[in-house]
Amino acid sequence: MSTENKEPRSYRNAQGKLVLPQVTLCAMTSVNVRETLKAMEYSCRGIEFADAVIITDKKPRFLPKGIRYSHIDRLGNIDAFNYKTVYDMGDYIHTDFALLVHYDGFVVHPEMWRDEFLDYDYIGSPWPLPKPGDDTTYRDIYGNICRVGNSVGIRSKRLMDYPKKAGIPWVGEKGYFNEDGFICCKIRHLLEAEGMRIAPLEVAKYFGHENMIPEIEGITPFVFHKWYGTNAGYPDFRKKHTVLNSLRRLHGRLKGGN
Repeated sequence: MSTENKEPRSYRNAQGKLVLPQVTLCAMTSVNVRETLKAMEYSCRGIEFADAVIITDKKPRFLPKGIRYSHIDRLGNIDAFNYKTVYDMGDYIHTDFALLVHYDGFVVHPEMWRDEFLDYDYIGSPWPLPKPGDDTTYRDIYGNICRVGNSVGIRSKRLMDYPKKAGIPWVGEKGYFNEDGFICCKIRHLLEAEGMRIAPLEVAKYFGHENMIPEIEGITPFVFHKWYGTNAGYPDFRKKHTVLNSLRRLHGRLKGGN
């Protein structure tokens, strides 16, 4: 995105809530839908997004207020999710940016928002350096190491729409089709040729955390992904649901005499 416009991208409303008028909160999944909706609700604590949408194959029975449902064919596996995220997610977004969250990655510190996050077409959590001898992971077509990716993050509408509009072929790496790797490494050169920008490590380390790399030490992130290291204390909406299901199964066995 162009950095010429330095007008504030956010503001506080009368209730002191952060308002992001250019950003849609979104999630796309066919599994853990209840937990994903909880993660979306949690992400809205202290933030008023322009829009919020759950993209899934069945309308959730109890759809939280403020979150709309959009239909997509069932995502039967992770490969289907990766493909649809790259080529179709933009069809559901009507704002300049979208923040993609999952049941295991969402906003945890709204107070850590920075307007500079919207200076870029893609920002996610930093990646670690490739392991010694690995000359393909986290690298673009020129062999340059890419330090920022991660599925949980902000993308511009322009970036989301680009792969489908440009007819970019779906090509994996070593048999794997990871949407964030495809965007931030595989086609990075194409995005940059169109003037799009992926955030540098120096900014992304304040945005989100997944891998416990030295560069994030002592930093409180806006979002997280996966309950590793310093992320371990963030909410896990599977827990209560898992316990309740276990109790129901136990009750059923006792009632049946097994």
